Amino acid sequence: MLHTPDSCLDTWLVRESLAEAMIPVIGRLYRENNVVTSIHGRSLINKSAIKILKAHRFARRIGKHELLLEETTPLLNTLAQLELGSGAIDIALLNQKFKEEGNNATLEEFLRAELADLVGRRGSEEHACTDVVLYGFGRIGRLLARLLIEKVGGGQGLRLRAIVVRRSSDNDLSKRASLLRRDSVHGSFDGTIRIDEAANTITANGVQIQVIYSDDPASIDYTAYGIHNALVVDNTGRWRDAEGLSQHLQSKGVARVLLTAPGEGNLKNIVYGINHGTIDATDQIVSAASCTTNAITPVLKAVNNKFGVMHGHVETVHSFTNDQNLIDNFHKGDRRGRSAVLNLVITQTGAAQAVTKALPELLGKLTGSSIRVPTPDVSLAILNLTLQNPTTRDEINSYLREMSLHSDLRQQIDFIDSPEVVSTDFVGSRRTGIVDGLATISNEKNLVLYVWYDNEFGYSCQVVRVMEEMAGVKRHAFPSSDAVEEAMSVLAALA
Repeated sequence: MLHTPDSCLDTWLVRESLAEAMIPVIGRLYRENNVVTSIHGRSLINKSAIKILKAHRFARRIGKHELLLEETTPLLNTLAQLELGSGAIDIALLNQKFKEEGNNATLEEFLRAELADLVGRRGSEEHACTDVVLYGFGRIGRLLARLLIEKVGGGQGLRLRAIVVRRSSDNDLSKRASLLRRDSVHGSFDGTIRIDEAANTITANGVQIQVIYSDDPASIDYTAYGIHNALVVDNTGRWRDAEGLSQHLQSKGVARVLLTAPGEGNLKNIVYGINHGTIDATDQIVSAASCTTNAITPVLKAVNNKFGVMHGHVETVHSFTNDQNLIDNFHKGDRRGRSAVLNLVITQTGAAQAVTKALPELLGKLTGSSIRVPTPDVSLAILNLTLQNPTTRDEINSYLREMSLHSDLRQQIDFIDSPEVVSTDFVGSRRTGIVDGLATISNEKNLVLYVWYDNEFGYSCQVVRVMEEMAGVKRHAFPSSDAVEEAMSVLAALA
């Protein structure tokens, strides 16, 4: 069929109109029912019409065709009428299952049966939430704040209540708010921010954040601000072991602590998607490991599961951080005193060894080193691996692509094979590691993989996932995991 310029535009306008009509329905399900809707794991919450259209087009990477808005629109509208309770619903998978297993039922009949555990349960759950305190408000702290505000919904789940910082100037509050509002790498905050100097609060999109000035993690009375049983996220990196971090537990109102840096000693280093299941109720202090560890561990696990890793070396090409000097000056670390914006700086990384805390089967098999480079964000890990079982470039790429789409690691691993991508294309990626398929080198048992990662935002997304696990606020997913695996198998066979 010949598509004329006018027909292409007319088709686009119809699809854009359908996407625009979805936005209030998606919003009501989120705010009123605490239901998160997605398309193959891509959240639709607070997305523009264009992003909703892109999510529908993304579906062609899993099946043969784009997901049709003419099918998802009535599905969403029907969901909105079912008085659903809290849950996470993948409308792409539901739509696929309806077409394959609907058995002549109407859409409403099918959804009532498939979502029986949610139907009619709106408001039946307790309006439970977990208070969150960000101790430190630097690069990671501010990104965590953005993510927590974005996910606040109707108030369930994680709720940002306070940040703790040292007062740096008379206009400290306005400067903190300004740094939250504007970011040279990640752009402007999506929403509104106002401050109350008298109350020392920042209110962002309706979330009131108490700003507490303190330099002693053990002496803060959080209960004085109505904060109880809080999860404190330590972003300072000043303390890395249980003894130092346990100071937080001495403050009134604190229940648990999460460190956004590699933990030392016997602290559990958690990489979500790999070993988050090891967190239990007795773990008062947990580490979310490092950005590099989070980026490479899922890929290493995937490769090791299928091909076996005998040994390997991890080289990270890492953006500079605040730990380095802008211009040459004294620094206690080797080479880090030299200008970060003018030099490539060879430095050390413990990421390769830290991987083994999440993946013990790789103990003693990995070495690592790092080069800091003059870019502000997005890094690259080069995995040079010797495998037990040989593979080809096409086979390993196909396998990792499938893992990024169909596996339990699809929140962590992404895959791309564009010949034009560069580091800035991955700013804001919510995946922790993106395999660059065109850069893959495979020679029998010798494998080299290039893995991009947003060492700030992608890592922050992983931290939030660990926070949700610690707080026990993960929503039940629909369709069920068994149904997802079955649907994915069907789609993979069709692809």
